[in-house]
Amino acid sequence: MTKKTRLELTWIGKDQRPKIEPRILLEDSTLSRHAKARRSDDDIFDNILIHGDNLLALRALEASHSGSVKLIYIDPPYNTGSAFAHYDDGLEHSLWLSMIADRVRILHRLLREDGCFFVQADDNEAHYLKVVCDEIFGRKNFISSFIWRKVDSPNDNKVPVTPDHEFIFGYAKNISSAKLHQRADESLLQAYRGPDEDGRFYRDRLLKKNGKNSLRIDRPTMFFGVTDPDGNNIFPEHDDGREARWALGKDAVTQLVAEGKLIWKKRGDPGSERWVPYTREYAKESPTRPYNSIWADLPTTRQTKAHQKEIFGTGQEFSTPKPEELIERLILMCTVDGDIVLDSFAGSGTTGAVAHKMRRRWIMAELGDHALTHIVPRLQQVIDGTDHGGITEAVGWQGGGGFRFYTLAPSLLTKDRFGNWVVSKEYNAPMLAEALCSHLGFIYAPSHDSADYWRHGHSTETDFIYVTTQSLTYDALKKLSEEVGPNRTLLVCCKAYNAKEDSFPNLTVKKIPHSILSKCEWGRDDYSLRIANLPQASVAEEAADVANDGNATNASRPAAALPLFDSMGDE
Repeated sequence: MTKKTRLELTWIGKDQRPKIEPRILLEDSTLSRHAKARRSDDDIFDNILIHGDNLLALRALEASHSGSVKLIYIDPPYNTGSAFAHYDDGLEHSLWLSMIADRVRILHRLLREDGCFFVQADDNEAHYLKVVCDEIFGRKNFISSFIWRKVDSPNDNKVPVTPDHEFIFGYAKNISSAKLHQRADESLLQAYRGPDEDGRFYRDRLLKKNGKNSLRIDRPTMFFGVTDPDGNNIFPEHDDGREARWALGKDAVTQLVAEGKLIWKKRGDPGSERWVPYTREYAKESPTRPYNSIWADLPTTRQTKAHQKEIFGTGQEFSTPKPEELIERLILMCTVDGDIVLDSFAGSGTTGAVAHKMRRRWIMAELGDHALTHIVPRLQQVIDGTDHGGITEAVGWQGGGGFRFYTLAPSLLTKDRFGNWVVSKEYNAPMLAEALCSHLGFIYAPSHDSADYWRHGHSTETDFIYVTTQSLTYDALKKLSEEVGPNRTLLVCCKAYNAKEDSFPNLTVKKIPHSILSKCEWGRDDYSLRIANLPQASVAEEAADVANDGNATNASRPAAALPLFDSMGDE
């Protein structure tokens, strides 16, 4: 049997995926923000802002949010080779692809079955990015590529072509489950008459089929007689005398006649008039149409900078900000009130600000210092109702709600002075229990009942986990087994134990940290790539590169030896 092959994009280091530690999140209440009073019952206070490496942040979210996010929008750095004020946007091509792929795989797992994913890019990497996303999401789940016109002012005339646009690639987790909303468009009513006596707009359509496949021979069963107001039996016929067919079947026409909904109108010159049947179509109360794929009607970068100057002050705005109206469009297209919106390249916090104003729940992650200098102050203005720009007026936002500010816990394991792996002293008992739940696939949910002190989390209704730093004797395990009972199972994580592995059928006992040592990379806090941190290629490496492909690149260096990228996002 031959091995099935598939079309895919390959690059150096593609298969060298990092083993990411599932950190836990620690709230910094001094940076969390909440409105002083509840403005409505719809106020949302548990939004999440994570300050830290976004690959670690996404891994941390898997335990609590897998399959729960309705909309993901990311605006990763475009790999242009240019240095921006808030991040270095220039990576060796294969590293950029690995950075994207590692994150998109986790984002895919976080999406709901009916969720949607949008990623923005320019010509530098867009078409490679599309192939990577095709592989992860499946080509059948591709929605469309949207074009945003980002420039509305004269460009540099020293370049051969001015780049006025960026791409936004849209994907569904499952295209058969995702339902995209349409946009309101009152101009559609111009194609209707009315309103009638009931206040409805309408238009009448010929019962006779026109255009393609409109002949009797195309659909013989739809050629039949219909009685006109004068009692004559008429048949569908084109103006050139060819036998036509009706647009509806006999049963449907019979029902229209019975309900008195078939419209008859006199047509033709005086003296040769004849009755012609029509069906009446009513406009929707709120007419809508699908979103188009070219977005030239949204604010541009120049206009968006003006809003950012109002928020952050002159000189503090981002170089390439995205307009709130762009994020609003994606949210309108894919979500309803209360849905979760996620952006793991938060930048200046546009996605969270828009989602907040639109009463969606939101999650953002950002590594850079602008999480503190830009995002927190910006969201404070949104909560206070003092941000009057962007979509504020359009959605009637007046403030309210809040968010929680989180950092990533330190690595769970560290080496002692003898080189042995031990649990970090920065972990207390609850933190250790939560971390072990994340590592071993349990939901952290400690029992508040002292009788069930051993219930720190669960994987099913009858399978639990207990985490302790104690060494457990045979008698202690025997007592624990009796408390768990024959209808439940318990994973026990402890420092050491004195019993055979099969002594208690309802218990599985593991030592920590030995049971998790090989699960991930320990002590790695930064999966970002900063250009200054890249190792300088040696003369031998450069010569080998030239010999291999004629270009002096760093491609021959193992990708695993280089950290992956994470930094400013939506702008």
